[in-house]
Amino acid sequence: MTHQREAILATAIVVFTGALWGLYWLPVRSISEMGLPGAWGTVAITIAAACCLCPFAIARRKEIACSDRLAIVSVAMGGAAFALYSVGFIYGRVAIIILLYFLTPVWSTLIGRYVMGWETSRLRVLAILTGLAGLIVMLSADGELPIPRGPGEWMALVAGILWSVGTTGMRARSTLGPGPSAFVFATGAAATLVLAPFLEPVPSGLHVLDMIEPLGTAFVTGALWWGLSIGCLMWATIRLEPARVGILLMTEVIVGAVSAAALAAEHLAPLEILGGGLVLCAGVLEVWPSRHRSRPQAG
Repeated sequence: MTHQREAILATAIVVFTGALWGLYWLPVRSISEMGLPGAWGTVAITIAAACCLCPFAIARRKEIACSDRLAIVSVAMGGAAFALYSVGFIYGRVAIIILLYFLTPVWSTLIGRYVMGWETSRLRVLAILTGLAGLIVMLSADGELPIPRGPGEWMALVAGILWSVGTTGMRARSTLGPGPSAFVFATGAAATLVLAPFLEPVPSGLHVLDMIEPLGTAFVTGALWWGLSIGCLMWATIRLEPARVGILLMTEVIVGAVSAAALAAEHLAPLEILGGGLVLCAGVLEVWPSRHRSRPQAG
């Protein structure tokens, strides 16, 4: 497969993954309502995902053992970021959580410029300013200081920063295949077990039969979202720029906002919509330079 075809396929995978994750809040909240509140549902999902992916890890154990340690940490950090994002849906509104997380292009560009020394175009600088303006407008929509409110919003913001750091490391050092990458990703996400007791007490008083439904849902969610889609995403991530990955995943913003409005009656205020629009505009500005540079190669 040529580099150009790989890039096209990677782009399509990231777009589809974003759309799929736009519906991820549904099983997360369902599992919480079934008896695994707070981070416990995410712990169950990620452990289930790690179990599903374990055969890939065993089959490719030499590849994992010989991999760059920074790459392993970067992939695990990406998993921890997604786990925080997952828990955020329990404590915040879907659209706001998604938009806060999807400030990743801002953080990715800043990290790429000041840590990795990658080139930063004027449009990307404008994208940073637009994204930060969207953040301020969105968080000050109720007339208060423009800072995250509640644990869910803080988790989403921190998750976006962690994801940006992780994808930068993946691009720079990772050579892991999709299966092993997804396993390391899920294992890093399972670290939410440390956070879970601080958010909600350990579930108690549940009978074995009571656990069948939430654990079954967690297994399916872990296999589909954390196993299959993340395996594909890991393959695509190392073939695209980190900021571009963040932009393409923004299909999740649209799917998540629309599904939350339709199914959970979560509607955004006008200023929140304006702020979210600025965040999306930042995404368009961020990806535009890459398209511009790719035109001479196409001809």
